[in-house]
Amino acid sequence: MLTILGFAMIATFLVLIMTKKMSPIAALVLIPALFCVAAGKGAHLGDYVIDGVTGLAPTAAMLMFAIVYFGVMIDVGLFDPVVRGILRFCRADPMRVVVGTAVLAAIVSLDGDGSTTFMITVSAMYPLYKRLGMSLVVMTGVAAMANGVMNTVPWGGPTARAATALKLDAADIFVPMIPALLVGLLGVLGLAYVLGLRERRRLGALRIADEEPAETKETVLVGAGAGAGGGRLGKRPVGGGAGEADGGDDDGDLLKGLDPDRPTLRPRLYWFNALLTGTLITAMILELLPIPVLFLLGAALALSVNYPRLPDQKARIAAHADNVLNVSGMVFAAAVFTGVLQGTGMVDSMAGRLVDTVPEGLGPHMALVTGVLSLPLTYFMSNDGFYFGVLPVLAEAGAAHGVTPLEMARASLVGQPLHMSSPLVPAVYVLVGMARVEFGDHTRFVVKWAALTCLLILTAGILFGTI
Repeated sequence: MLTILGFAMIATFLVLIMTKKMSPIAALVLIPALFCVAAGKGAHLGDYVIDGVTGLAPTAAMLMFAIVYFGVMIDVGLFDPVVRGILRFCRADPMRVVVGTAVLAAIVSLDGDGSTTFMITVSAMYPLYKRLGMSLVVMTGVAAMANGVMNTVPWGGPTARAATALKLDAADIFVPMIPALLVGLLGVLGLAYVLGLRERRRLGALRIADEEPAETKETVLVGAGAGAGGGRLGKRPVGGGAGEADGGDDDGDLLKGLDPDRPTLRPRLYWFNALLTGTLITAMILELLPIPVLFLLGAALALSVNYPRLPDQKARIAAHADNVLNVSGMVFAAAVFTGVLQGTGMVDSMAGRLVDTVPEGLGPHMALVTGVLSLPLTYFMSNDGFYFGVLPVLAEAGAAHGVTPLEMARASLVGQPLHMSSPLVPAVYVLVGMARVEFGDHTRFVVKWAALTCLLILTAGILFGTI
């Protein structure tokens, strides 16, 4: 009964948000509450919610202060050189813009934190997508998939969880998977190229016209405004490639991406901010302190040094308050969903039923089975639930048929490109919130492409002999 209710709850949630019948926050709260009552455990709803909130509170705190920290770093101009390099490659060509999005997201993902990746990527690319009239779900989809592939680095989370759950060395899991993961990343870049060509055909050849429309100025992110001479986008008859757009001064202003004259810049403190960010990321990787504490300290220090005047500090916090509120609200709403799933026992029942349905004849191929199961299970479950609850059970079944724990651990990483768009991943709300994209639209677009990316990594892993 719990298995049926669990799958029904997830299906109801996805249908309602994808058809836009309910907002994600409302659906994350009301649907699990309704199914909790249907399961006959309504009296324990408060306990389940408190447990869920308690479990996700550190994540919410981390996201709040991470948004403030990286928002300040964007404001002061730390990422301007990287962004300008990417935008110089992109120019006014939609194909290059989408590929540039994937490259930027993959590079930034090396820090192992999805929220950081999405904040930097969206802040850099959003103005360009808006001014070119490109589809924002293409941006969110490509960024999520690139981050999902890179999320498998040992300090990113999934690999460390798999190593802990099966008592293995993270390097032994990750290093042999590098060729398969590179194939997956190349797949994302290839998909970005195809989607970019599709956007180029849809928009036609672009050029920069004379004036930027008011609505574009209003929707540009804080600290990511157009250049002083940036212009409105116009179309000319489709005949040449989009990459042949005019290369005059207006084009150069577009490539700046971030306003080089914004008053929040602190060029004299550039190397201090770079050192602070490098130290913060190093401390995260070495786990010197809990990540929420690191971002809390980093945000306080960044604000104090870059904006010593109290009114300036208040202005910077207010500038990013909208993103902080949206994301933290989503996280706490998701705590209701995860709290009910785990507290009622639905998630354990669902996982157990899926494992039990694996035919005995597939025992020698449990690594392949684990790779396939990682797609739906990591989408509908937290990484903790999958790696600490399901993976040990699958590994035990595989060991009975001679499948090594290392193979099982590597196969369990396959579903990460899809996992990063799960409604249970707080970072995805940073992505869609900053990009002004409906979560349902993002889900409809990305699921099929992310699943294909996962299967590509699985196939490559089998061919390379690591799975």
